[in-house]
Amino acid sequence: MNERIYNFNPGPAVLPEDVLKEVQSELLNFNGTGMSILEISHRAPAYDEVHAQAKADILELMGLGADYDVVFTTGGASQTFALIPLNFATESHPGSYALSGSFAQKAYEEAVKLGVGTVAASTKEENYVRVPRQDELNIAPSAAYLHICLNNTIYGTEYHYTPETGGVKLFADMSSDILSRPWDFSSYDFIYAGVQKNLGPAGVVLNVAKKELLENTPAELPTMFRYATFLKNDSLYNTPPVFAIYMVGKTVRWIKKHGGLAAMGEANAKKAALLYDAIDSSGGFYRGHAEKDSRSRMNVTFRLASESLEADFVAQAKELGLSGIKGHRSVGGMRASIYNAMPLAGVEKLAAFMADFRKKH
Repeated sequence: MNERIYNFNPGPAVLPEDVLKEVQSELLNFNGTGMSILEISHRAPAYDEVHAQAKADILELMGLGADYDVVFTTGGASQTFALIPLNFATESHPGSYALSGSFAQKAYEEAVKLGVGTVAASTKEENYVRVPRQDELNIAPSAAYLHICLNNTIYGTEYHYTPETGGVKLFADMSSDILSRPWDFSSYDFIYAGVQKNLGPAGVVLNVAKKELLENTPAELPTMFRYATFLKNDSLYNTPPVFAIYMVGKTVRWIKKHGGLAAMGEANAKKAALLYDAIDSSGGFYRGHAEKDSRSRMNVTFRLASESLEADFVAQAKELGLSGIKGHRSVGGMRASIYNAMPLAGVEKLAAFMADFRKKH
């Protein structure tokens, strides 16, 4: 297949085609340096501009002031699950975790290994069909932070409210819905995201946090485990993933160019509504996994009557250039990831295919 398909993969995921073409045009000679961005030094002035602009654009889109800073780390969200309790929790001030899916559970388990993890709420017994409600959150006053996973990629659920914590710091894994809608980011003390779902290629973690928090991390930790190291050295203590950060910067500017978070939120809501309508109007042919008030706008999960029918659905969708729709093994069924860069036309094509497939079966 020579043409680009509609890529519904959950991550690494679709990137804006305009961004890919711009990167392609610059790949051999970045900004007149005579070198590729893949070859350039992280100490070079040409890269300094990339790094600084990406940070400034991110803070601008989030509406955050000088009390916040951006640091870029590696290891994905999975490594961050351990870094957070290492840097911010103790036995007397443990992390408190709201369990809403696999990744929230994994974050909690890393804290437990360090002896500093407690559960604030969990919907595990319900197979994570929804996120915990505010009235279910049991946050100890001595907790160092409440940790939530804002969007649950595997289960197709998402928070549509910001938890009240009673003064406890609020930490959030926003890997799969970062910069996808207007949001009160200032209510969060620490935000992190593996960028490969909604902002760029795999290889870098975007962390946005209050400077005061980043500064006060334990001196006894190994240098590269301390967030203070990244803050003090502007994420340049060692060679960062230059290309991934460059791509994030390009994608963030694409968001700004196309109307910012308000426009992203409107477009994403429209795309999600198309697919949820296809599910809800199917007379039970398609069954959504998530409860309606917890439905994700990024990852639409649903099942059909049998696994053989689901296999036919995936195969026929792929023939039409609709790829990456098979659900995660822990949930089964289908999952359509419709991040910022997924065009409306792709979602319209999928919704039309869903209607056609239902009529035929």
